[in-house]
Amino acid sequence: MKGNFMQHEFLKQFPKRMKNVGLYAMLFGNSSQKTTWRRYGFDSLDEQLNMIFAVMLYLMEQSLKEEPCMMDDIGAYIDSVNTASFEKPMSYEDCRSLGDFIVNIILSNEGRPMYFEGYDFEKREYRKMNISYVANRIVSLDTEVRRTSYRLTDDGYNLLLGTLEIESNMKLTIHEMIFKMHLEKRRYDKAADQIKNVFNLLRMQLQKIQDAMLKIRRNALNYSVRDYQNILEENMHTIRDTRKQFLEYREMVKARAKELEEKHINVHKLNAKEEENLGNLRIIEGYLNRAIDEHQKILQNHLDLKALYTKELEELSQMSLIQRFSLRTELFDKVLQNPAALARMEGFFRPLFVQGPDKIYNLNKAFEPQQAARKKTEQDSQEQIDFDEEQWQREQEMLRRKKLAKYRDCLQYLLEKLLADGEFSLAQCREEINREPDKMQQLIPDVDIFKEIMVELIKSREIDIPALKKERSEFLQEAPGSFQLHEMLLELLEAKEPETGKRVRQISVTRTQDGEPVSFEGVMDESGNPKTIRCSNLLFRAAFAE
Repeated sequence: MKGNFMQHEFLKQFPKRMKNVGLYAMLFGNSSQKTTWRRYGFDSLDEQLNMIFAVMLYLMEQSLKEEPCMMDDIGAYIDSVNTASFEKPMSYEDCRSLGDFIVNIILSNEGRPMYFEGYDFEKREYRKMNISYVANRIVSLDTEVRRTSYRLTDDGYNLLLGTLEIESNMKLTIHEMIFKMHLEKRRYDKAADQIKNVFNLLRMQLQKIQDAMLKIRRNALNYSVRDYQNILEENMHTIRDTRKQFLEYREMVKARAKELEEKHINVHKLNAKEEENLGNLRIIEGYLNRAIDEHQKILQNHLDLKALYTKELEELSQMSLIQRFSLRTELFDKVLQNPAALARMEGFFRPLFVQGPDKIYNLNKAFEPQQAARKKTEQDSQEQIDFDEEQWQREQEMLRRKKLAKYRDCLQYLLEKLLADGEFSLAQCREEINREPDKMQQLIPDVDIFKEIMVELIKSREIDIPALKKERSEFLQEAPGSFQLHEMLLELLEAKEPETGKRVRQISVTRTQDGEPVSFEGVMDESGNPKTIRCSNLLFRAAFAE
């Protein structure tokens, strides 16, 4: 049971999430089932919920000011709000009665306790959670009259604070502050949860920019200047100092992970808590790398959004300068009314055939310092092109799949040798290719592809396969459109392991001690030209699970 749960770490705080859901669900259920609303003119659920939250905000303000809030005060508040905004045909007594209905019937459930059940995946049972929006106490006024005063509970505050109080551009800052606090106090499990929230906020901001660009491409007039200003401000708030801070966090995480690794190697074996901390540090480092990549994408898309919006508006403004007329009314009908106008027809057609002035040779240009002219790559903007977007998309997708297939062939060659031998070097691969030249195309399908794979492997150094599988199970995203080393490694390993019966636990890539480079001759680049590759001799090792 526990093993199955550990595959879904994101369900660990599920009851807490459902408590927040229950705050809304119980409120909606209590309101929608009551017919008393019609007596006061509130027929739709929208009107009812607007009035409920207006009353709750008043209760929150009075609670924050620590002032008594009696039913007479609530009735007077509803009367003023109704007169200024809702305009329902209610007297003061009706307003006071409505306040009593909202507070004592809907929010307090007529004095009966309210419970919402959230499923606990660790204990495999439902957990009953109490929900209470309003509390009351007895207060004594100056006249020594004892009255009932109402205030919000913690659940009421959480409900209202979740609606508006945190602006969207402040969420990233708040989560980053919490992440920094957990990191400094070495609470790595909570820091890992917070960095996931930070990454999700960055991904949401990137998607928001891409959605805005799509709307602008469809019709720039449907995208308001206010929306454009808001998204630019959010982008600048996200971009400002974020990359520098994330780089500092990553260096801190690397240093602490290295400290634990050296302790494990040189001092003694790590205990369970230290191993858990080391695993969380690696998760944090991975998400920090992704967050830095998302930051770069947001910056690039931010610049693209500004350029796209400017270009679309300029083209729309140019279209407004074009003057159109009807040939039927402006030409044919007028000629029929006055056939003598045919003699002056050239005055109508002359603007259609106006040409630019003839070029003359400027002798002064011959004595000016000359610079190499760039090759003209763009055709005249006036040329009309018959462009089939769907066909172009299919062609691009085909090219992308062919390129990914080359990456897969190279990695598959390396993994097959790793599963067969457990350890090999690039020098051994060169010797095998010299004996069997047909394998050259599989290992090095392209100079750039081979170089990119080797660089990614050297940067990874040690690849923890179980950690990658765990991370993939915790994070859902669309299939990448470009080469991703870890994702492709997992895909190939899952296909190969059932055949070989070997389960890889770790893959390490290091440079050999001799320092002798390895040369591959006759390798073709993208243009089909033969090249010679000289690279460091790398040693590949695999650790298998027992």
